[in-house]
Amino acid sequence: MIVITTPTGQIGGRLLDILLDEAPARGEELRVIVRDPGKLPDAVRARVDVVTGSHDDAEVTDRAFTGADAVFWLVPPDARAPSVDAAFSGFTRAAAKAFTAHGVGHVVGVSALGRGTPVAGRAGLVTASLAMDDLIAGTGVAYRALANPTFMDNLLWQAASIRDHGVLTETVAADRAAPRVAIRDIAAAAARLLLDRSWTGAGEVPVLGPEDLSPNDMARIVSEVLGRPVRYERQPPDDFRAALTARGVGDAFVDGYVDMMRSKDEGLDAGVRRTPQNASPTTFRAWCEEVLKPAVEA
Repeated sequence: MIVITTPTGQIGGRLLDILLDEAPARGEELRVIVRDPGKLPDAVRARVDVVTGSHDDAEVTDRAFTGADAVFWLVPPDARAPSVDAAFSGFTRAAAKAFTAHGVGHVVGVSALGRGTPVAGRAGLVTASLAMDDLIAGTGVAYRALANPTFMDNLLWQAASIRDHGVLTETVAADRAAPRVAIRDIAAAAARLLLDRSWTGAGEVPVLGPEDLSPNDMARIVSEVLGRPVRYERQPPDDFRAALTARGVGDAFVDGYVDMMRSKDEGLDAGVRRTPQNASPTTFRAWCEEVLKPAVEA
C-alpha cells in the first residue's frame, strides 16, 4: 500500500497519475489523503482508497498509515502559519509518530537543495524544510528527501506579466546561473522511489534538471519560444516583500520567502554537482513550449 498526500496538487496529482498507470501491474494498492474528495475525478476515486482530512491531523494519519508500506509526503504551503517551523515540522509531527506506530517502511518527501552550504541555516523556507527532513529521518523510517532547486513552474505566476509587459522578475542577480526543475520530473523521481523500495536508511535525492540557467538565460529562451521580446528585471527584496504582503502572505512566510531568495542569490542551490543520476530530463525550453507558452497565450 502506497499512501499519497496532496493528490490534487501539482506534484501529488502528477505522481498519482503515474502510479495509477504503473502500480497495478506491480500489485501495489493506492491510498490518498485529501481534504475534499470531490476534487478527485470519479475515475480516480474508484481506483484508490480515500482517507478524508488533512495530513497534519493525528487521527487522519492514523487511519491512512494503517497497513501502509510507503508514503509520499508533501507539506502544503500555509502562508498564514505563525512560523516556518510550524508550517513544516509542526505540520509533520503527527505523521512522524504515525510512521513509527504503524511500521511504515519507506517515506519519500519533497524538500529542497541547500544542505551543507554556508547559507543553509539562514535560508528561510529551505532551512525549515531541511529541519522537517531531519524530523522524519529521526523516526528511523527509510527516508528519501527529494532535494529540489527552484521550480520552472513558478514562472506560471508571471504568465500575465510576460504576456502584457514582456517582463519576468526574480530577486537574484541576472547572471546567477542555477539549476531549475520541472515539477513533472519531481513526480517521476518520487514514483521511481516509491515503486522500487530496495533502498534503506535516510538521504537526499537531488533532482536538478539538465542545465544551469541564469534569469537572463531564461528570458532569452522565453523570448525565442514566444516569438516576442521578454526581458528580466531584478526585483529589490523590499518590493518582493511588499508584493507578498499584498497577496495576503503572513509575516512569518514573507520573511521565509525573502530569506530563501536571498540565500539562492548567495549560492544555496549550487552545492550539488550534476550527474547522469540526478539530472532530470525536462529542459527549460521544452517546458516553455509545452507549459508556459499555452499559459501565456490562454
